[in-house]
Amino acid sequence: MYAVIGAGPMGLAAARNLQKLNIPFTGFELHTDVGGLWDIDNPYSTMYESAHLISSKHMTEFKEFPMSDSVASYPHHTQLRQYFHDFAEKFNLKSHYEFATRVISMEPEGSNWRLVSECNGQQQSRLFEGVLIANGTLHTPNMPVLPGEFTGELMHSSEYRSPSTFNGKRVLIVGCGNSGADIAVDAVHHAKSVDISLRRGYYFLPKFIKGQPIDTLGGKLNLPRPLKQRIDAALIRMIVGKPSDYGLPDPDYRMYESHPVVNSLVLHHLGHGDIKARCDIRQIDGRTVTFMDGEIADYDLILMATGYLLDYPFIDRQQLNWPVNQDSPQLYMNVFHPEHDNLFMMGMIEASGLGWEGRNQQARLVALYIQQRRQNTEAANQFNQVKRERAGVNLDGGYNYIKLARMAYYVNKDEYLATLSKHIADLEVEKPLLVPEI
Repeated sequence: MYAVIGAGPMGLAAARNLQKLNIPFTGFELHTDVGGLWDIDNPYSTMYESAHLISSKHMTEFKEFPMSDSVASYPHHTQLRQYFHDFAEKFNLKSHYEFATRVISMEPEGSNWRLVSECNGQQQSRLFEGVLIANGTLHTPNMPVLPGEFTGELMHSSEYRSPSTFNGKRVLIVGCGNSGADIAVDAVHHAKSVDISLRRGYYFLPKFIKGQPIDTLGGKLNLPRPLKQRIDAALIRMIVGKPSDYGLPDPDYRMYESHPVVNSLVLHHLGHGDIKARCDIRQIDGRTVTFMDGEIADYDLILMATGYLLDYPFIDRQQLNWPVNQDSPQLYMNVFHPEHDNLFMMGMIEASGLGWEGRNQQARLVALYIQQRRQNTEAANQFNQVKRERAGVNLDGGYNYIKLARMAYYVNKDEYLATLSKHIADLEVEKPLLVPEI
């Protein structure tokens, strides 16, 4: 029996792939239903009322469970919650889960894992053959220390739900990832003023080009990486201009070396003066903020759109091969532990264009590996050697990703999918080793 921790998109993909190969498992989910952060009613969700998918539905959906034609190209979070509910119902995945259950701890015991869970104040300790950790990467806020003391309202984007939060306030948003850009656009229609502080530049992409979602275009020509970076950056400059045209810093790195911001509305509002661009913060005194360029402004609310930290509180980081000087566990393909052959980190991965189907293929590989390992095949033994030798090797496709914590588990979609396909093919065709009787 295996354990699956989490019932968000990655947890459901893991559960579905174990189910397909008749590998018994028990799922654990903190909330009372499936969907993870996409269920805004989940008290552990970081969702906000206006949130939509930032990749298009057909580039994101599970291949075996397409989204309805009635769903918009960039679905609202309520549609995605329903999508995951329907997915779980269709494949009877809920029956495998224990809901409203927190995993307290897990540690190795012999060749198994001892997992302690808690539900309604009652703890239960069980042994599992292995564990698939799929509790997500976007639940523990990264809250940098500000230079000084702010006496107004301070919040992280994880706490944000409704634009009414901004009513009549002078708002400063720190950071401009996809959530930060979305929230800044929300604030425009409610706040007295909206400023956005950036310490580095971003590439901004429109959601549509010629009426088509931007992530459905291109890809037909397999261009060399440096050429693709130059051509795509030039096309984006031609369509939307440079960030500096809107008062923002230009990126000091090349296209695709950090996750782009898929939001052209924030540029629209910057161009109309609804949002004012600010540089990094030098000092805060009360409600007064001094920026690095010497400009000063007063604010009632600072919202930190500063991302999230990887957090697996139920397991010692040493068991994850996670050195103190690294921003993420050092695993093969961000999944496979070099020594523990029955511990899998599901969904600890970011890649532009990978979608849930890419993560589903990740779960497929894990399920196949478990199956082949149980049967002691040569393919499983060969895979064990690969994952031990290549733990921590980044499948970056030659891209020089910028050195940020959120980029520590970023991969190149094409190289990652190709590696998945190769290993899946190797494991699918393998037959069990014949173990002679003694």
